[in-house]
Amino acid sequence: MKLFKSFYIQPRFFYAGIGIVVLFTVSYFVPLLFNIAQLCILVLLGLFFLDLLIVFIGKQRIEATRIVPDKFSNSDVNGIELSIRNNYPFLIHLEIIDEIPEQFQVRDFKLIDKVNPRKEKTIHYNLTPKERGEYHFGYLNVYASSALKLVAKRFKFEDNVMVPTYPSFKQLKKFELLNINKNAMDYGFKKVRRLGHTMEFEQIKEYVLGDDLRTINWKATAKKNQLMVNQFQDEKSQPVYSIIDKGRIMKMPFDGLSLLDYAINASLVISNIVLKKHDKAGMFSFSKKMENMVVAQRRSGQMQLILEALYNVKTDYFESDFGRLYANIKRHITHRSLLLMYTNFGTLDALNRQLPYLKAIAKYHLLVVIFFKNTEIDKLINNKAETVQQVYDKVIAEKFDFEKRLIVNELKKFGIHSILTTPENLTVDTINKYLEIKSRGLL
Repeated sequence: MKLFKSFYIQPRFFYAGIGIVVLFTVSYFVPLLFNIAQLCILVLLGLFFLDLLIVFIGKQRIEATRIVPDKFSNSDVNGIELSIRNNYPFLIHLEIIDEIPEQFQVRDFKLIDKVNPRKEKTIHYNLTPKERGEYHFGYLNVYASSALKLVAKRFKFEDNVMVPTYPSFKQLKKFELLNINKNAMDYGFKKVRRLGHTMEFEQIKEYVLGDDLRTINWKATAKKNQLMVNQFQDEKSQPVYSIIDKGRIMKMPFDGLSLLDYAINASLVISNIVLKKHDKAGMFSFSKKMENMVVAQRRSGQMQLILEALYNVKTDYFESDFGRLYANIKRHITHRSLLLMYTNFGTLDALNRQLPYLKAIAKYHLLVVIFFKNTEIDKLINNKAETVQQVYDKVIAEKFDFEKRLIVNELKKFGIHSILTTPENLTVDTINKYLEIKSRGLL
């Protein structure tokens, strides 16, 4: 029974059969070809059984292994390796059908290759996932045939391998270059707004012109008979939270990825940059309530905690409750922090409904509202209108685009920072805004 399950007749056999049928048809008009056609049948059957014998003789003639990464990086190219070993004493032709996860919706995946006798070969292919979650691989099917290619034997390997897809961790190294302080090579003096002193005492030193008179240590001054001051460490470690709106407005797709996944990828990268800049990174998501919270800390395992929390963010279709968000922020975030809020407002009316809560949050924290341009509207605006309908569509598109700019001005009026960006530029624009805030000492 196993023989029949792994036995496949190749297309070449049928093409040869069709040729013989044509030869018999022509022999009706040219009788000389009849004997040749009969001989061709015998030759074809002989080669068929010979091919069957050499392909199916022996066990474990083909060995194959699928090598997958521990986890996929969402929206990035991930490499898969197939290691194939040929134990036949002759060159073998292979058709490889890997049952890749259903999320990719690829129904015609096939790799064609050949492997020399007693040799091993590694075959590479790439997959680009577009959503987080568990990706299950099925069987790795290898169809082996000889040079005759009349018969193929199927070998099955590696059933049910699961690979989790995490937010785009491959972007971390890519964007770390933006962490470079561009002002490090500036010459001369510049005014820097200091954040004040912490309670972290560093040392007692001699007073020099410009030191804060409030830090004079009078006991040390009396002992040394010269002015001595306490020196404290500059306050660097500030809490930075990525707040991800996972309501229905963030389900909008762009280039195969939802706005939510763009926000998640950007949150992972900015958290890494924040930790590199000696600040504390944290995150949480919200819609009807606050979830997936990671308290802002600066410790060795913080990035892994954030990565796991971002992996578990699930989209829902509720209307986001900014009132409850404000209450939760007031309860859980007691220190002044930088809040990077990823959300989306389509119209000025949508903003005005939530503006009282945003103003209340901005009273206690430095709030940056990050929302998205509609790139399809931009395309519509840039296209030349040739009909009345196209003119009408273009005017409506320009109205929506203008409203987005009004939202930026409205937020600015109340001291709320904002980023209006396209999904593909989200990560870069967020990093630039964070570095700008750091350089200006706004937090």
